[in-house]
Amino acid sequence: MDFNNIKEENSNSFVPDGLINQKISNPIDKPKIMPLNARTSANRLFGGYTNSYCKVNDINYFELINAINHSFSNQSDIVHLFHSIYANICSKLNLNFLALGIYNHNSNYINLKLIDKTGSSYNSKVMISDNENIIVKAFKNKQIILTTDCEYLKFNYLDNVATHVIPLVAFGECEGVIIFADNGANQYFEFYKLIANYVAMFYKNLILSDLVDRNTDTDSLTGLSNHKKLQEDLAFEITQCSNYDKKLAFCIIDIANISEINNELGHAKGDEIIKEVAKKIKKNVRNTDILGRYGGDKVGIIMPDTNIEEAKYVCEYLLYNLSCTMFDDLGQLKFSCGISIFPDATNKQEKLTILAEQALYISKSKRSETGQSTIVATNDFNFWDDEALKCFAQVLTKKHASVGVNIEEELINQFHSEKIVSSEHLLDVVSSLAAAIDAKDTYTKGHSAAVSRYAEALARAFNLPTSEVERIKLGALLHDIGKIGIPEHVLRKPDMLSDDEWKIMKQHPIIGADKVLKPNKSLHDLIPMVKYHHEHIDGSGYPSGLKGDDIPLSARIVAIADAYHALISDRPYRKGLSVHKACEILKMGAGIQWDRELVRKFIIIAPSLATNI
Repeated sequence: MDFNNIKEENSNSFVPDGLINQKISNPIDKPKIMPLNARTSANRLFGGYTNSYCKVNDINYFELINAINHSFSNQSDIVHLFHSIYANICSKLNLNFLALGIYNHNSNYINLKLIDKTGSSYNSKVMISDNENIIVKAFKNKQIILTTDCEYLKFNYLDNVATHVIPLVAFGECEGVIIFADNGANQYFEFYKLIANYVAMFYKNLILSDLVDRNTDTDSLTGLSNHKKLQEDLAFEITQCSNYDKKLAFCIIDIANISEINNELGHAKGDEIIKEVAKKIKKNVRNTDILGRYGGDKVGIIMPDTNIEEAKYVCEYLLYNLSCTMFDDLGQLKFSCGISIFPDATNKQEKLTILAEQALYISKSKRSETGQSTIVATNDFNFWDDEALKCFAQVLTKKHASVGVNIEEELINQFHSEKIVSSEHLLDVVSSLAAAIDAKDTYTKGHSAAVSRYAEALARAFNLPTSEVERIKLGALLHDIGKIGIPEHVLRKPDMLSDDEWKIMKQHPIIGADKVLKPNKSLHDLIPMVKYHHEHIDGSGYPSGLKGDDIPLSARIVAIADAYHALISDRPYRKGLSVHKACEILKMGAGIQWDRELVRKFIIIAPSLATNI
């Protein structure tokens, strides 16, 4: 801290000899040698030690500095530091009182706390507008002021003694003052400056530390909690609601077409809108709700002890208020809102946010259809609905790197937990699951549905019972479900697979049977088709090397349907074959790869199965 000058107040103010019209150096710097007649007992602080320490008027400076150092090392806030300094120096230096004034930036006053030698405390506020006040002068001018009285404090019960008013300056900014009341102030002047320097640094570090903490948890644009803090708050509130058996709503609200606004009017305009929307939401939520910027133009809202009906009501109120916010060149904004409920939708935090995002994506889809702001909750849609499944895949694809969850694993988990209520429901779920798996391989879009249709037709042509036909239809839909565990770089490779890649690909029948179907007892009768549809009549297939009639009939049917669709479909390395050519290849493999009688039946019906899939 660098004090440029010391100012006298009142005609009888005193200034230590040799300091009038002289700049005060930082006591941490190397001390300057003063004229002999200007040296006082205080200079002994810098004059070396006698018997291992410097002793002036029976004061052990070595112990005193150790005590002050202990104060700075063991206190974490300015008030406790002040009390610790008072306890360590007041009696030793025979101070009449010690005072600390900290500037309040919000209210524009100095909050002053004073402790006298009896231990009595006094508090007051000094307005910065009071330019005649000595404290204000020292603060504004960053000057040390020495006085012969303390009437400026306006405390009636203080002895009228000389005081040092020393500004607390760190990095060029003044944060307050510290006042030492001591008739012998000249004696310990340098020591007081040393303390003031370190108090200023200590307090400035507290400010900077608090700023770092707030910046760590606060979004700089909106002033809301950032994503990290929002997730921490959500984790805490979920634990609380779980402990007390209460529900919790997690909501995400986003602004329609913010990307278009950024592109057309610039990101500054987009930021202005996001900031205003966040401000509006903050103003209109309940006191118990917790806000945070979820990312981009999205605001997350945690609603503890709130069920789905209450959450929708709050969100409807918010969207109404937001719709009343008008912007130049934009008019009325539109919004989307997604809601998930703990523990109704899930008891896992990551899944709760994923489902809220899924609901938000569905809301955005509905808004694009109707043009109106919409609210969608997780209980408003069927998970296996095509649009819902598409939105779920979008969310997980985007979040995979951060949450470590992929769409395939979640689909299997959802598949296992789904409560099947009818055969139609089961068909819908299996169809959606198969379509999601087919989507992994851009070259086999619609493959599972086509194979199911061909297998159903062949089963009927073979005069199998209706129940068996339905089972084969369902099993054929899931015949490639094991590809859920095959890496995409293998599935999507445009060239022929290497030996190692082929070994990976050949695992998919076992993965499908064991990982997907086996945990679900109601699907056990589909396992033979999934596990054995790549077995060959001559025993050269995989994974078990079965041959002839050891291969289940249903698997033999699916094998032919699977091969036929692969032959007539386009591939990166060839165009799809004609029906005639595909049937010729099936004939060539009859009795070797495929069942001879089933191939004969299929060739008869193949022309009627022409498809553009």
